[in-house]
Amino acid sequence: MNWTDYFIAGVLAVSVLIGLWRGLVAEVLSLAIWIGSIWVAWAFGPSVAEYFEHSIHTPELRLVTGYGICVVAVLIVGALVNAIFRRLVAGAGLSGPDRALGMLFGFARGVLLVALMVFLLGFTAVTREPWWRQSLLLPQFQTVAIAVGHHLPASTARYLHPSPEVLDGLPKLPEMSGAANLQGVRNMLDARGANGTPSLGDLQAALRGQPGAPTSSSSASTPAAPTTADPADVSSHP
Repeated sequence: MNWTDYFIAGVLAVSVLIGLWRGLVAEVLSLAIWIGSIWVAWAFGPSVAEYFEHSIHTPELRLVTGYGICVVAVLIVGALVNAIFRRLVAGAGLSGPDRALGMLFGFARGVLLVALMVFLLGFTAVTREPWWRQSLLLPQFQTVAIAVGHHLPASTARYLHPSPEVLDGLPKLPEMSGAANLQGVRNMLDARGANGTPSLGDLQAALRGQPGAPTSSSSASTPAAPTTADPADVSSHP
């Protein structure tokens, strides 16, 4: 197992613990409330934004405000409904079965989240990395990701399949980042060398214990010291 397997196990564990803590009723209601808030914002957000036409003059900000008000309103109402249902479940003595079913719901949600991440990363060059190929849990979720891909509309799926030539031409992530960093450092040091400060060659020579080559700017700017004749030598010549 590598770090990818531990990450997947962590996602599943967190999702299961949340389902155990909240219970099936609260989890299902929360999911329904979020879906409902998105639908209400999409359907009534522009209408709510019209009420702020005189107070908010930017159309984009006005539209975002309308969407936000719809989402917050549905979430507040949903939280009240969720609290009422949780009290009903606790009063009926069904907290134990509700939490057990919440664990199953959390596990299914974790599997779906990991499969969605695997599905999206499957269209990138990440799939050619060694840690991806050496993972023990990823192949299990790739089956779920393939099933998700089969249910996509054809108009959407054709934009998610890059050609193999494109993936082959992409560098691996460590190589790409290392090459970019090395080139950036080289350009920076060469630029400093042109201004009279130590260049890349000087630093390499210093690391090897050798004196660096003098720069042209320093040698050109330093005038030669004048030589003075010895009086004894002058007197010895006629």
